[in-house]
Amino acid sequence: MLRVVAFAVGALNLISKDLLNRMTNMSSQDLENRNLDKLPASERLLFLLKTRGPQTAAELGAILEITAEAARQQLLRLRDEDLVQTKSEVRGVGRPAQVYYLTAAAQKRFPDTHAELTAQLIGEIREVLGVDAMEKLLRVRESGTRKRYHALLGGKRSLAGKVARLAEIRSQEGYMATWEQEEEGESYLLIENHCPICAAASACTGFCRSEQAIFEHVLGRDVQVERIEHLLAGARRCAYRITARGIANKRGLT
Repeated sequence: MLRVVAFAVGALNLISKDLLNRMTNMSSQDLENRNLDKLPASERLLFLLKTRGPQTAAELGAILEITAEAARQQLLRLRDEDLVQTKSEVRGVGRPAQVYYLTAAAQKRFPDTHAELTAQLIGEIREVLGVDAMEKLLRVRESGTRKRYHALLGGKRSLAGKVARLAEIRSQEGYMATWEQEEEGESYLLIENHCPICAAASACTGFCRSEQAIFEHVLGRDVQVERIEHLLAGARRCAYRITARGIANKRGLT
């Protein structure tokens, strides 16, 4: 049984490594380097809609330092290609704003770890070897990821430093991750704008549970990690609030 589980873990790891070798220029490398200028205008717009959510033409134009009309013309071309759609969104007083958002076809342009193969492999492990074997596979994967993250986080003492480094690691793995300090200054947000293992997580929600447990482990026992947005629950991204437990206790979050 252990040999079979080890084989399954190895297969999933090989799939993940192949993904990293085949990342497009729109994925984590550009997010990490913040260098959108090297991308064609259409891909820059898709990238911004992926990482920022629905935006108006004026908002996108301001980010790219072009006119709202120039951005709108690019967006209309993307709409003709079924990559973006528009909807009305109420933003305070006045007329609703027309915002652009990514279609399902556009979402597929971002890397997903061999979705069909991964989902099939998970289904077959569960069917042939049983649920217990799937749980063992998750534990083995979780253990290996913990060790690797611990090594990569080495030397980071402050919580802010750890969160920043974790976001960098996750971006390198294709999650298009960013982080920010909340206004109160006592907690941080780890935001993952893309999920390269979405098919695996959909087939086995244990992957999501395991990843949150990994974050809690590598950030330290004195840290609380709370998932506040979840892609599989209908959100456009996954987001985690990371707070020192002493502060979380004062807020009544534990």
